[in-house]
Amino acid sequence: MTPSVRTIAGEFVYPECPRWHDGHLWFADQHAGLVHVLGADGARRESFTVPGGPSGMGWLPDGDLLVVSMNDRKLFRRNAAGKLTLHADLVGVHPFHSNDMVVDAGGRAYVGNIGFDFYAGQPPAPTVLAMVAPDGSASVAAEGLMCPNGAVISPDGRTLVIAESMAARLTAFDIGADGSLSNRRLFASVVGHVPDGICLDAEGHVWAASPYEKTVLRVSPAGQIVDSVVIPDANPYACMLGGADGRDLFICVAPHHDPEMTVKLRGGRIDVVRVSAPGAGRP
Repeated sequence: MTPSVRTIAGEFVYPECPRWHDGHLWFADQHAGLVHVLGADGARRESFTVPGGPSGMGWLPDGDLLVVSMNDRKLFRRNAAGKLTLHADLVGVHPFHSNDMVVDAGGRAYVGNIGFDFYAGQPPAPTVLAMVAPDGSASVAAEGLMCPNGAVISPDGRTLVIAESMAARLTAFDIGADGSLSNRRLFASVVGHVPDGICLDAEGHVWAASPYEKTVLRVSPAGQIVDSVVIPDANPYACMLGGADGRDLFICVAPHHDPEMTVKLRGGRIDVVRVSAPGAGRP
């Protein structure tokens, strides 16, 4: 039986990279250049501008927000007063637009990038995953990835799983004490899908948005697709577990991915569906 999906907020341009933090849903309205903060009911609490188009987000141990500036290939830091400062410049590491990221408990940020000019019709090319240390220094954490996109870190901090959008797979790494990545391996093959934003549940399953198949997949630790949510009228680009009990799956949905189209349509929205397991780290 297909779970019931409802829309809680809309009229966005292109929502992406959702995060559940301090009882609120944060997400990047990329093509509008804004980050929005919503309550669980969809009511807007705050919005702020990020130059260069916001993308992945995460928080430092002191509570400051890190947010990717996609087009500028930078990582900004936002303090409690709302001031944005440059945290890291990724121009020398990322060959094209920076993208989604995940931040570990120590403040290390693992930042993906598209790796090729998608809108100009260039063919996909292998690229790197950057690691930004808490002091803002950037290095290459992994090479040879096909559009490293949404990423998650296990609650024990020892495993990173990332969606390789242009390789139809989820890839896992061990995380060393120094943040280095090793033991690259296949977490799951999702042939026929282009996995985009992902999130992790308390049972070790990964939810992965598959926009062109209008589906959000639940993938088991054994690499099997065990459940799915269908969005028949638009494309789901990313997802995040949250809500009061962690069992609300928030889905970033839009009718298109081309900025020229998304700005005209303003059809972006946040959908939500109840699922069986809460987000990772929840009881």
